[in-house]
Amino acid sequence: MKVVLKDVNLVNPDQKLNEKDVSILIEDGKYKKIGKLTEADIKDAKIFELKGKFVVPGLFDMHVHLREPGREDEETVITGCNAAANGGFTGIACMPNTEPAIDSAEVVTLIKKQSAKHLVEVYPIGAATVDRKGELLSPMAELKDAGVVGFSDDGVAIKTAAILKRALEYARMFNLPIIEHCEDESLAGGAMNESINSTLLGLPPIPAVAEDLIVMRDILMAEYADAKVHIAHISSKKSVQMVRDAKKKGIKVTAEVTPHHFTLTDDAVKTYDPNVKMNPPLRTRADVEEIIAGLKDGTIDCIASDHAPHSLEEKEMEFEYAPNGIIGLETQVGLAFTELYHKKVLTFEQMIEKLSINPRKILNINIPQIKEGELVNITILDPDVIWTVDKTKFKSKSVNTPFDKRLLTGKSVALINKNQIFIDGKFELI
Repeated sequence: MKVVLKDVNLVNPDQKLNEKDVSILIEDGKYKKIGKLTEADIKDAKIFELKGKFVVPGLFDMHVHLREPGREDEETVITGCNAAANGGFTGIACMPNTEPAIDSAEVVTLIKKQSAKHLVEVYPIGAATVDRKGELLSPMAELKDAGVVGFSDDGVAIKTAAILKRALEYARMFNLPIIEHCEDESLAGGAMNESINSTLLGLPPIPAVAEDLIVMRDILMAEYADAKVHIAHISSKKSVQMVRDAKKKGIKVTAEVTPHHFTLTDDAVKTYDPNVKMNPPLRTRADVEEIIAGLKDGTIDCIASDHAPHSLEEKEMEFEYAPNGIIGLETQVGLAFTELYHKKVLTFEQMIEKLSINPRKILNINIPQIKEGELVNITILDPDVIWTVDKTKFKSKSVNTPFDKRLLTGKSVALINKNQIFIDGKFELI
């Protein structure tokens, strides 16, 4: 099938590409022609009128929990991929806190096999230690050969500086990052951020210094080992400042932030809604303001969802006992464009860098190019469409979101990747 995308705007910061009102002819999953099309070009083609829409390199979320293997009642590789497509992502990296953990080539192979034919590409993150217990290094070379793109004990920080040092040294040999959930275990175990709100609400607190201590440790270790460390879901003011200072010194540190950490504060916990319970917890307005500043000045490299599906039975209980985390793949683009692009925090190009280019750079994944002869891997965006979040229309198996019924501006219109198109909620071969 031939496909024509008519009158689109092309943006790819990696190519320094920014063109308006261009048409694209796609044939056999590749760019056949970009520019002005003739009658012969569009003959027998399926034409999509997309005036004013933006074609960008397929968006990529580098922090997703797919729950398979082990908790397929909450999410599977396929339902997670469907949610990713519905949210505008052609690629995702899945975290290793599955049951069993992604600490063997067999589990990596299972995940890759499950997603092989899906439009959305799945890149597993391997566990840094066996069963994520922080005691023995995982078979990192074997995991790299099987196809992992990074290592993490996600859900917990790597337990000791000694194990972290060895993990960094091995990861450096493969030019892959160690991805850290930064939290000091001795200060963890609470239900919300330590602040005046935790006192008023009577909920056990987690102080921001729990995050700051591990961020400081990891930066020092990355400098010592001359290796890459990536700070997952950064949430505290001090941590952002430390990453900023480390980057100025040339230390190989990168960071991501979730939409809920630049959208909500711990004031949201006053509802006792378990859908605002996450780890790291929602912080204060001062933390959010520093995160916004970090996004603006490049301290924070990318935006990731930390998509964490939970069953209704587990999530709908007393706040203190509910599991941490919310789903985010299907609201991420809308929240990011609403809070960052439309409030003039980031330009459109910077949005695409943080949602597509930088995550792939951090994980050493090829960045899709928009040029003739290349395979098509694109997201088509409408940054100005106004829509209302409706969790009943999600493709995810779970519905644990605090953003239901929220009005957002900006959404994915369609995806094309791997000879497939996703549009109007459906997948088609092209």
